[in-house]
Amino acid sequence: MPETDIRQNSLKAWILAARPKTLAGAAVPVMIGIALAFADSREYPQDTFCMTAAVLCFLFAFIMQIDANFINDFFDYAKGTDDIEKRLGPRRACAQGWISTDAMKRAIALTTCAACIIGLPLILYGGLEMILIGCVCVVFCFLYTTHLSYMGLGDALVIVFFGIIPVCVSYYIQLHTFTLEVFVASIACGLVIDSLLIINNYRDRDNDRDTGKRTIVVRFGENTGLYAYLMTGVSACLIGGVFILENHILAFVLPLIYLVLHFFTYMKIKRIHRGKALNICLGETARNMFIYGICVSAGILLA
Repeated sequence: MPETDIRQNSLKAWILAARPKTLAGAAVPVMIGIALAFADSREYPQDTFCMTAAVLCFLFAFIMQIDANFINDFFDYAKGTDDIEKRLGPRRACAQGWISTDAMKRAIALTTCAACIIGLPLILYGGLEMILIGCVCVVFCFLYTTHLSYMGLGDALVIVFFGIIPVCVSYYIQLHTFTLEVFVASIACGLVIDSLLIINNYRDRDNDRDTGKRTIVVRFGENTGLYAYLMTGVSACLIGGVFILENHILAFVLPLIYLVLHFFTYMKIKRIHRGKALNICLGETARNMFIYGICVSAGILLA
């Protein structure tokens, strides 16, 4: 069905609004945290690793990602950021009229509640501190779109909420501790996923400047943004050297496949420079990010 023929509030409209391609960003950090926990659980008594807790971590991450997408869709439309004429990225549901604003408000309420319900049983595995972590995730899910992304804090939040928190918490829920390796791996993961935000902001730099969205690319210029994109991947692989210290050598070597792909995408971004054609690079970045998650996780488990 062509996008122009989408019926308002239809299943097709909701699938597009949920942005299923972004779920890789939610899956990768949990995948890495779980892989580290599973590998280290071999040093503990039998049955230390809990598959139910792992599944709940994935579900919570997926639902929170969809919730964030709905919130972003609604509030960017309300703020006037999603201008149909100026927008270069994929079309947004509210701006296109695929989803009514009232329906989107209800969806945000439902997905937020669903995430809380899914996350609540994690108290049984990680303790009462899971309540605080869940609340922080929900609050910043709203603050990101409504305020913090306009202040240029998006990159820092990606490293925290798509790196440090999901990797470390997924590990902690299983083994009730975390190590230097886990923390460094979480930083590397956050940097890789931040490359997706950087290419998004690089593409939208002109519109962001006009709407007062002070991203790093807007603040420091497109050349800085381009260099930052390249260095997220390079830095992630360099600090991945911590895996060697923990005898997870393959977890350092295999991500070099990702780095090659990341470099080729960087060169393509540099060549295209601006316009809707950069959406191709956005798709490649999402692919590269998922490959990184697979490579690191496989390297840990095969050690």
